[in-house]
Amino acid sequence: MSQIAITDARDHLSEVVDRSRSETVFLTRRNRPVAAIVNPDVLRQLLDDAEELDDIRAVDAAWEETRQLDETPIPWDEVKRELGL
Repeated sequence: MSQIAITDARDHLSEVVDRSRSETVFLTRRNRPVAAIVNPDVLRQLLDDAEELDDIRAVDAAWEETRQLDETPIPWDEVKRELGL
């Protein structure tokens, strides 16, 4: 990972984009990161992973709600049978 001031990045945008193919480039303002330029494949993977994590958290929350309500989950095979699948 590397850093570059926004003002410098503006002057060397093409080079910064080229560098972002192999590493994340943080854009800074007053020496503080304010944005990042990342390889699109890396961003895609991060977004996919975040969506997967959201799904896992939703399942965990559903199981917790089931436990708190003292409910018994209906087995998937039973649901399919009732729906004629």
